[in-house]
Parts: sequence; structure tokens; C-alpha cells
Amino acid sequence: MRKWHADGMPRLLRIPSTCAPLHVVQRGHNRCEVFRREYDYLMYLAALQWALEHYRCDLHAYTLMTNHVHMLISPRDLDSLPRLFMSLGSRYGGYFNQKYQRSGSLWSGRYYASLILSDEHLMRCYRYIELNPIRAGMTDAPGEYRWTSYRCNGEGQLDELIVPHELYLRLGRDDATRQANYRDLCAQALLPQEMTEIRRALKRGTPLE
Repeated sequence: MRKWHADGMPRLLRIPSTCAPLHVVQRGHNRCEVFRREYDYLMYLAALQWALEHYRCDLHAYTLMTNHVHMLISPRDLDSLPRLFMSLGSRYGGYFNQKYQRSGSLWSGRYYASLILSDEHLMRCYRYIELNPIRAGMTDAPGEYRWTSYRCNGEGQLDELIVPHELYLRLGRDDATRQANYRDLCAQALLPQEMTEIRRALKRGTPLE
């Protein structure tokens, strides 16, 4: 798998029609801030919700950092993911540029996507994404960071953006059990080698299998 450009055109990438999940990262241009105020995060989430519904993608986990975003997402159609990011670039990018009186692309020009082909790696990506604020020193507990899906997956807070993945649903027979088991998983730090594998796959655009 190769990197996707912001215009929606992939480089030799083929996404299976089986709705396989992907770990996706998009960074601000030159690593600039893409969120400056609380309302920016809210606007991005609103634009994301619209795009998820219109371009048929299931979002399983996300984290919004100050200069980049992480998503665990399953596109239902071949063109779902590029269309989603084109929409975000137009809707949120236009809002951000107008609000802060800037011009040009807000994003780095492409997003990075890694196909996830094993259950083990899927749960690692869940944790990698939602524990990112802790690794960045922004919080001591994942539930304290507002702009992540951990409060939904780990604590049961309603998040209309989230569609639980089948593997997440296997964590327990009911919501409370699943959330408790997920919290236990997130209490276990990822090994350095596991994080290296995830980052390498994103950088190279190769599957995690």
C-alpha cells in the first residue's frame, strides 16, 4: 500500500472491498497546528461526522492532536476514504483558513494509511491511537483527554461518530464488560517494538499483518 494524496488519488493502492480497517494519520502542513481553540475541534468533528455518513466509512477510534489526527476506520467502498478526506480538506480547511486569515493547504498534502490484516494488530492500533495523548505528555489518563474516542470505547460515553468494530464487540457480552476489558487492555503499555511496527507501516504505507 502507498500514500494517499489530498486530492484523493492513491499511488498504487488498492483497498479490499471487504471493508478492512485502516490506521490513518493526517498531519498539518509543515506540522503546523490544525486546532487552536475548542471550537476548532468541534467544527472538525462535525465535518467528520458529515463525511462519515455521506461517504460510507465506519470510524472505530480517533484522536485529535494539536497538529495531526489519528483514525481507525473501515471504508465501505473503494473511493470512500479519499472522498472523506477531500471533504474534510474542503470543509474544515476552508473554515480554518477563514477564521485565522490564512491561505493555502492546511494539511501536509497527503494522508498516511496502513491496512490492518490481523486481530492482534487491530487492538494494538486501537490502543496506539487512543493512548497518543499520554505518550505526548498531554494527560496522565486517557479518559481525561477530551478529543479522543477513549471515553466511548473505554468508559461508555456516547459518541455518535463511533461504530464498534466486530473485534471490539468480542471483548464482552455486554457494554460494561467490553469497556472494562478494554480499559484493562489500555492499561498495558505498548512495547517499543510494537509502536515501531505501527509507525513503520504508516510511513511506508505497508499492511500490518
